This record gives sequence, structure tokens and C-alpha cells, in this order.
Amino acid sequence: MARNTSKSANSSPKRNGAPTTRTPSKASPAGTSRKGGSAKAVEELATHAHGTSTTASIETNPTIGDYLIRRLLDYGMKDIFGIPGDFVLQFYGDLENSPIRVIGCTREDNAGYAADGYARIHGIGGICVTYCVGGLSVCNSVAGAFAEKSPVVVITGSPGVEERRSNPLLHHRVREFSTQREVFEKITIASTVLDDALTACREIDRVLEACVRFKRPVYIELPRDMIKVRCPYQHVPQAGTIKSDKAALKEALSEAGAMLAKAERPIILAGVEMHRFGLADELIHFAEKFEIPISATLLGKSVISEKHPLFIGIYEGAMCRESVRKYVEQSDCIVMLGTFMTDIDMGIFTAELDTSKTIYATSETLKISHHHFHDILVADFVKGLSKLDVKIVKRPLPAKAKPTPKFVAVPETAVTSARLFARINELLDEKMVVVADVGDCLFGAADLTIYRDTEFLSPAYYTSMGFAIPAALGVQVARKDLRPIVLVGDGAFQMTCLELSTVLRHNFNPIVIVLNNKGYTTERFIQDGPFNDILNWDYHRLPDLLGGGWGFEVRTEGELDQSLHAALSNKETFCLLNVHLDPLDVSPALKRLGERLSKHV
Repeated sequence: MARNTSKSANSSPKRNGAPTTRTPSKASPAGTSRKGGSAKAVEELATHAHGTSTTASIETNPTIGDYLIRRLLDYGMKDIFGIPGDFVLQFYGDLENSPIRVIGCTREDNAGYAADGYARIHGIGGICVTYCVGGLSVCNSVAGAFAEKSPVVVITGSPGVEERRSNPLLHHRVREFSTQREVFEKITIASTVLDDALTACREIDRVLEACVRFKRPVYIELPRDMIKVRCPYQHVPQAGTIKSDKAALKEALSEAGAMLAKAERPIILAGVEMHRFGLADELIHFAEKFEIPISATLLGKSVISEKHPLFIGIYEGAMCRESVRKYVEQSDCIVMLGTFMTDIDMGIFTAELDTSKTIYATSETLKISHHHFHDILVADFVKGLSKLDVKIVKRPLPAKAKPTPKFVAVPETAVTSARLFARINELLDEKMVVVADVGDCLFGAADLTIYRDTEFLSPAYYTSMGFAIPAALGVQVARKDLRPIVLVGDGAFQMTCLELSTVLRHNFNPIVIVLNNKGYTTERFIQDGPFNDILNWDYHRLPDLLGGGWGFEVRTEGELDQSLHAALSNKETFCLLNVHLDPLDVSPALKRLGERLSKHV
């Protein structure tokens, strides 16, 4: 029977909507009659389970593969990323005959990053790969999606139920046939193996619902001899529901209102869950009603437009601007909504936030000062905040950051990190999305001004290098009208740069800016050594290898200005800027962190 390894579906809310963990049900033994997929066996099972069934009626039912595609379409999935393999080829054939577009990638881990980027823009993403060599290759990118709450559906083929019976050493197998599933149980919110026609449809519904509800990856394993097996009965999807405890919600809102009413200097610190759960509008409504300033974490950057009059800047402990740090840390009521208290978001633990003065609400917990509340959905709480009937003292908003002087290139001057980000900040507009990789490109990007929501993507919690280029592919598959500005260090670029081949194949046009500082500068900042050095490529010549795209080598401010003008005018293909930087040159944000840490070391 299908293995139920969900940590989420069909459970009552616990800790603000988090799932109550269920014990996985055990699979039927390999030799039982419930295994297998022949039409006759399915008909007999259907008759036993439902009383009446005929071969004719079964033949009108969808196959398991078709039903899975139908449900993916129901959830709005229009594209899926991956690499085919023999255990999943039949399903790839079904996908090609469906409205879902298949985007083939150069590597499985890149497909995972692309699906993650797609999900952050579109709402749900998908990967389809073969057994073990494909599935295990995608683990790292799926782990990142789990950590940062990105709803990605992982579909993997596997050996057929019948061919497993004698326990053969089939290719791609690692240890047991269940090994891959057991690995994915640790990095997904729900998982299933569709090895039982009677339960397959229900399992598909359960797992996909968990993906959308909890905004985390799920795993669906499809044995290859089950893809064409027809469901033995007409199945009607039934979505489960989770509701807040009304009394607990009322009490929490009352306590939050009382805390806000007494506050003289409240601040909202918004996190990534406001975007993931579609609560940005409710967040803005709450802030505007009571005229409360808004800051955001690095992972939550762009949850609202940074042009909004109430937005004061990104908070990240000692790494943020001093005016933002002081305003947040001196607040007498910090309303933290959808915020992850990660080391990166908190400025490598340099944040100084008084928990007794916080209202902390996420999808997993709700805490007001030192009081914990359970069984409350974060959406209900955020919506309830804007309906509070309390009087809040009007107070002057914090001073805005001084306008950055217009960038004027000094033609023969070498490019520095600070000047590079100042120039990038000027070129951003409403049709651009910034995709930042891990490293100083991420910290430098924190000071960029993003125009509207969903315009900044980064792996700011899991911090896996190589995210940006394939994620930018996912962005343009989801929204071709958005042009990604990809900020990537040379070390991360070397990991996943060949996904530009897929970008070229589909005529996408990101502008890729490689911060070429000859190695891992962020790690040099922590501990220098030759282990941080890498071979310096002629990055701007990669378009010659791929047979398309434009490349520019940039050493001076004059060359930077000219290259960006040329890239912006070229809407037909990708452009790659190889920007040479001093190996020890770092962004203003990283300098601020160093200055703060040096006072305590």
C-alpha cells in the first residue's frame, strides 16, 4: 500500500498551524496481493473495496500518472523542471502530452534551484527526475527549499513494484529500494510512494495539499509499472481544512492590542512568510492603519515595496544601517510577522532584541512577550491585527536614509564593491527582479532598493552557493516579463554556470553580474588562507562556448557603465559581466559587521 510518511496532512493545528506529527503507516509486505498493478488485480481490489466495479468502468478512469498531472494543473503548475531517466520516461511522455511544459536542465540540483525560484514567484514549483542518481542529486536544493519554505513538488520514478519482488540489484539502487524515500522524509513535509492503486489518488491529494498548506517541499515516488495503472474508482478530491481556535485567537489579539496601545515607538519586522503565505496586503493594511514603520529581514527582503513611505530599511543586526538598527532595537513593541530568527537575518547573532517587547507570529508559533499561544493560524492573526479597535499614539516616522548621490563614473578608476552596488541600485526598475547568490553579493544586495514585492530572491537562510543562476531560470519560466539581475560571486558561478545553456535555449535574458574577486572573499573575511583561492576563469568568454549571449570584461567604472548600458539595451539574450574586484574588497554591509564584531573580540 502507499506509504504515508506525512508530517502534516489531515492533522489538527498545533502551534499556530504547525502539523501534529503522525507515525508513518507501515507498507504492506512485498509479496501481498495489494502490491502490483495489473488491470485484473486492480478490478478485483476495486470490487472488494467498493462493491461494484467493471473493467469497462475502470477503463474510463484516469491512470495514476494522468491523475497526478491533473492535480498538478489544479494547483496551477504550468511548468516542471528536471532531467529524464529510464525509471521516469513513461511519465515524461505523459507530461509532454499534457499542458505542463517540461524544462530540461543540465543538472538535477540546478533543476531543484530552478523549481525553487519558480515557486517563489509562481506559488508552487515542480521537479521530475529519475531514481536515486536523479533524486539524491536534488537533495541539497530541496533541503534549501524546505529550510526557506518554498513549495516544491519532487516527483521521482523508481523500479516497478513487480520487479522488486525478488530483490534484484537494479541499476541506480543504493542500499534498499526504500533508501531514497527515507532520505527525502527528512527534507520534505510529506511523502508517498504510489505503489497501491487503491490509495494512489488519495495520497496524491494529501501530499499536494500539504505542499501548498505548509509551503514546503513534498516527495512523490512513482514506480514505473504503476504509471499507466488506472485508478479503480472515480475519485473526487477532498481538501482538508484547518481552523484557528477562536478563543485563543481572540485572547492573543486582545493581548497584542494592549501591547500596541501602550507603545510609543512600535515597529513591524516583516519576514519571508508574509510573502510565502500571501499576507503582504494584510501586512501593509495593518501598518497603514496604525502608521507603524516597517523593517524587513534579509530573507524577507521585498515582502513589500521598499519605496513604501513606511519602509525604513532592512534589519540585520550589526550589518544594517545604524539608523535602522537603532530604531528597531530601541523599539518598545517589535511586531515580528513571519520572521525567521536565523543567524544571517540577525546579523550573525549581533541583533539585540528584547523578547519581552516582541509580538512574534509565524506559521509555527505565536508568542506575545513571554506568553505562548497555540492552535492559531498566522493568516488569521495577521488579518486580525488590522481589525484591532485600539488607539495608538501617533508618532513621527524615523528619518529616511539620505538619497544616494547619482552615480557618475570615473572612467579610469578601478571598480569597487561599494561603487558596483551603487550603480546597480540606479538601474533597477519595476520589471526587474534581483536574484542574489551566497556571499558578499548577498550582503551587498541588502542595501539595494527593491520596487515591489517578489522582486528579490536569495537563499539567505540555507545559504547554498550556486542558487542564483538556476533560480533566475525559474523566475523567467514563471514570469518572462521580469528580467533578472543576477548577482553571483565567482566561486558560486563556477558551481552552476552551465545552466546558462538552458537560459540560452529558451531565449531568456538575465543580466548576470559576476563579482570576480578570485575566490571566496566572505570566507577570507573570516579566516584567510590559500584554501579560499580558485582558478580565475575568463568568465566573459562563456557565451563563446555556449554559442550565444553577450560577455563583457569590466575592470574600470567606465567599462562598468558602458557594459550595463549595452546589457540593458539587449533584450534578446543573456548578458554576462565579469567584474574584477580586489580579493579583499567587501561590501559596506560586511564592513559594518566587521567593525561591530571587532569591538567585542
